[in-house]
Amino acid sequence: MGQSAQLIRRPDTVDSVLARMRALDAALPKRDGIAVFNRVYLTVTEEVARSLTAGRFRDPRATATLDVHFAVRYLDAVDAADAGRRPPACWRPLIRFRRHPGIRPLQFALAGINAHIGHDLALAVVDACRALDCEPADLENDYDRVGDLLVALEERVREDLMPGPDLLELADPLTHLVDAWSLEQARSAAWSAARALWALRRLPDLAEEFAERLDAAVGFAGRMMLTPLSA
Repeated sequence: MGQSAQLIRRPDTVDSVLARMRALDAALPKRDGIAVFNRVYLTVTEEVARSLTAGRFRDPRATATLDVHFAVRYLDAVDAADAGRRPPACWRPLIRFRRHPGIRPLQFALAGINAHIGHDLALAVVDACRALDCEPADLENDYDRVGDLLVALEERVREDLMPGPDLLELADPLTHLVDAWSLEQARSAAWSAARALWALRRLPDLAEEFAERLDAAVGFAGRMMLTPLSA
């Protein structure tokens, strides 16, 4: 990506998050695995921004705060890799295999969504609660509204990135990969993890261990998603 992450200001608004994602989209090769996920995530964030403007969230400030903290965890991982630092385990498979010719675009998209929902979302809820001085329950309504956008997007991703105009053939390994992972289940698990981390906030050693194990488990799943399926 050329520019050191140390020279890039961390986004602190939804508009600045969108600017960073659009810059990444313009800079990266279209087939790069990070670029594939970034296009997916940019679409989600644009829809969240439109929903915020239209007043579709009960607490726009809280939703925007959560959205920014959520996005920053992904952008920090990309910046860490760009600067030669070690990103979280959940992002390492996608970053390592982002240019592998045998991995299909849908795999890159799902691996990014898995990392971001499976790990980053839970920690972002905790970050937002600290910033807003609130409890996770105070964010639940708008969390669910954002989740509905994500589920709708997952369907679109599958349609747009599936090879061919029809459903995949049963024998295609990608069929089994797509069927084995559910964004809805990942989102529910992320909410449970966020509540657990919030409950452990006064036990920092235990909270850190929980977060590290979550990171490792999500990273392991991501590595399986990126098994090359074609030469």
